[in-house]
Amino acid sequence: MRLDPAHLEHARKVADAILYEGYLLYPYRRSAAKNQVRFQFGVLMPPGYRDIDDSEPSASQTECLLECADDAEILVVLRFLQLQRRTVQAVSPDDGNLREVGTLYLDGTEYTSWDEAAEREQHVTVPVGRLLTEDRNAEFHASAGQSQEPLTDSGGRRAGRLVREWAAADGMIRLHAERVAGPYQALKLRVQVENHSASRALLRTRTDGLRQALIAAHLLIGVPGGRFLSLTDPPEWAAAEAGRCVNTGTWPVLAGPPGCTELMLSSPVILYDHAEVAAESPADLFDATEIDEILTLRTMALTDEEKREARSSDPRAADLIDRMDHLPPEMLDRLHGAIRYLRPAGGQDLEPGAPPAPLLSGVPAGEITGRPDVPWWDPGADRSVSPETDHVVVAGVRVASGSRVIMRPGIRRADAQDLFLAGRTATVQAVLHDVDGDVHLAVSPDQDPAAELQRSHGRFLYFAPDEVEPFGPEDVVEHHQGGPAWPAVDERPEEETEWSHG
Repeated sequence: MRLDPAHLEHARKVADAILYEGYLLYPYRRSAAKNQVRFQFGVLMPPGYRDIDDSEPSASQTECLLECADDAEILVVLRFLQLQRRTVQAVSPDDGNLREVGTLYLDGTEYTSWDEAAEREQHVTVPVGRLLTEDRNAEFHASAGQSQEPLTDSGGRRAGRLVREWAAADGMIRLHAERVAGPYQALKLRVQVENHSASRALLRTRTDGLRQALIAAHLLIGVPGGRFLSLTDPPEWAAAEAGRCVNTGTWPVLAGPPGCTELMLSSPVILYDHAEVAAESPADLFDATEIDEILTLRTMALTDEEKREARSSDPRAADLIDRMDHLPPEMLDRLHGAIRYLRPAGGQDLEPGAPPAPLLSGVPAGEITGRPDVPWWDPGADRSVSPETDHVVVAGVRVASGSRVIMRPGIRRADAQDLFLAGRTATVQAVLHDVDGDVHLAVSPDQDPAAELQRSHGRFLYFAPDEVEPFGPEDVVEHHQGGPAWPAVDERPEEETEWSHG
């Protein structure tokens, strides 16, 4: 049994965006300050680098859950970038010998020295039954090497050459699997990636360490015919075991298009399940958290001199500049934004038997159907919502502005700072409805010294109703309208611990 090629291609597109995230940032010139410190994500340094800085690890660990038979096969693909130094040599007019130079101008093209990166992959395949009886340790070795690219002028005369050199990189992929307790006997898979590279020279700087680092390291894990379980939103029967999975330096999510369950992407960048590259994106801009339209317009506004330097920095930058220079108007129009779907504003309910609100897709261009009386983009014009007086029922209790709750960030949230909020109390400031009809609670953490300042600026933390719980059933009182409400904010149990901001 094989993985669906279409699913694998979908997953690789997202993985490629991760591979080159931060590789080269706008304005895509080597002289730019932001490009002096590169490769911030998924860097596994050689062990010797710990003597300089122990903040960047030499190993990562992925743990995930899946359902599969013992005769299934696990396919693991480790992908990373390996640094290679590019130097420029020019023919000396004195003796005709090649000498290293900082920059070489040749027929209007600029060539400069630069640290490029080459893609590397390591594959491991192991049957589940075998992995249940013994661990699998797969060593890998990327050899040191050098390549040369001759440079000639328009007349065919030798003018210089580009020399690319890279160091050796060694590592280990460790796999372990076990069946977990429970009625469904899910498989718990652990994949550890270790950098074992030993440097011949003393490492003095981060640049030295990057020569033998595994950069943007991530995993694609596939089990044909199997079913991975989401760690972001696990089924209830697997929630406890999912919470015990330990992931260090990575976060595994379901990969491929929605509905695909046989692929997992373990990424150094926190993603949601079934992440995908926006269809409107014209090409890789090396900054997946930025807005494509802004970067595109800024790139198109570069001067000819700036574009020449960008092209000389890296072949991928040169390709990006060329694409932006020849971007068709219809492609630029697509970058203005997209509305994926529309729902009635203000949480309006449809009449029984009425057809659902129309989706944007399938509606002829320029035609608006199902127009609501209240503009969905103007909350101030919608009198059906009032953040200061609206309420939501949580665990049978009416929660509104002034109510006190305990913050319980759900496992589906991807913000590591939620760890500092879990179990703390907060005061609800507003009950908000978005254009999709979902409800959000704007809260201020109790005993936060900056809470008053944050409130004055209208800045709050936002939680879904199922991410909070009423503050103690013993404190519930009957509301004058007949429903339970919350005590005043200054009522606080003596055992409550102090909340520190930041």
